[in-house]
Amino acid sequence: MVRLLGQYIPIKTVILVITESGLIVFSILLAAWIRLGSASDAVWYLSRPYTIAQVATVLLICWVCFYYNEMYDLQTVSRRAELVVRLMQSLGAAALILALLYYFVPDMALGRGVAVLAAVFVGLTLLAWRLAVDATGSFRPVHRVLIAGTGSSGIRLVREILEHPELNIKVLGFLDEKGEGIGRPLVNPGVVGGVTDIEDYVQRERVDWVVLAFGERRGVMPTRQLVRVKLSGVRVEEAHTLYEKLMGSVMLERLSPSWLVLSEGFRKDVLLMSTKRLMDVTISLVSLIVLSPVLLLISLAIYLESGSPVLFRQERVGMKGRNFEILKFRSMRQNCEENGPVWAVKGDTRVTGLGRFLRRYRLDEIPQLVNVLRGDMSFVGPRPERPEFVQMLGEAVPFYHERHSVRPGLTGWAQIKYQYGATVEDAKIKLEYDLFYIKHLSIFLDVAIIFRTLQVVLFARGSR
Repeated sequence: MVRLLGQYIPIKTVILVITESGLIVFSILLAAWIRLGSASDAVWYLSRPYTIAQVATVLLICWVCFYYNEMYDLQTVSRRAELVVRLMQSLGAAALILALLYYFVPDMALGRGVAVLAAVFVGLTLLAWRLAVDATGSFRPVHRVLIAGTGSSGIRLVREILEHPELNIKVLGFLDEKGEGIGRPLVNPGVVGGVTDIEDYVQRERVDWVVLAFGERRGVMPTRQLVRVKLSGVRVEEAHTLYEKLMGSVMLERLSPSWLVLSEGFRKDVLLMSTKRLMDVTISLVSLIVLSPVLLLISLAIYLESGSPVLFRQERVGMKGRNFEILKFRSMRQNCEENGPVWAVKGDTRVTGLGRFLRRYRLDEIPQLVNVLRGDMSFVGPRPERPEFVQMLGEAVPFYHERHSVRPGLTGWAQIKYQYGATVEDAKIKLEYDLFYIKHLSIFLDVAIIFRTLQVVLFARGSR
């Protein structure tokens, strides 16, 4: 696996991106050779100063279409039928975008004959390649993992690993702290030995990864044996650390303050925060100008459907626990919270007909660009919550107030990774994603979240 933005990416995904990029370029070269009829003409065609830009454009558009059709989400395309459908959708979208581009910018065109042949070759080679990879199980180096300890953090980690076979991780079993209950099933598999036997088990079973998941370390953790295992070249990590890398969230299960203090990340240097703020101001200002006609149309539609006010104002908790007034297009009936604040749920009956459409495509949140411009919010960050819920969740969920160490966002890591939260348990899971974002805060991560958010908005996922 390859580590990127604090997460491990399956090596199969990386290799697929590289090899398929090569196949696309190869298809264009082959099309040029066949269309022009001779090697010398093909060399001339490829040596033109703008050919590289043309090929790079095709490659970039294909990448974007593959990304938005989740071609590199190995869980989504695990079935062949799903793979074929998504590949055809991706190539169809790429062909449409390129056709529009060539119409408006003719100089970027590969040439009609070359483009048609290249499209055929790209479709055939990519489909054959994906089916071959799927059939042979290529690029699947299995990581053999042993869990030292039977704590709840290790059990949760193993459950997640079992739900993500694309990670190619085989859990060999758990080592019990007291050497008891051998053979007892915990998840799947169960207890295979005691922690005092860790050296023998690692050597015998060719373990690649030892994960520490002790319910209580004092008096049970075999420190000397673990040191020797580590020095022998085997990777040794805490369950929380590995969970963070694999799942893209910080597991709150038995999380100690010392882990937060000693782990890498949580940096907020002046250059990073200044750049982030500059990006916020630029994006929000340009977006407000470009979307101004849409803002007027939505305002008029809301007024005609249910009268004024058009905007909905609500108090939210921002950075460092300061309250601010968030702006949204009103999507609910008026006076729908006379009996107190209520969490939004699926199929909320308080939502108007127009409001349901606005929520589906996140159009109700456009006025929050004003909050971003003011400095109340950032474009990317944890979603701001209402003071009433913050007080309740702060008492029920450990480390909840740490999410207020950065500006809340119009979108965020938790929003693209998880659904709307309507329970304390949902809030806990979203906090785990928020802590991961704060820990790995960077401009690159913000850009990745913005791209993913566009995908969520375009396909209307997760709306309520």
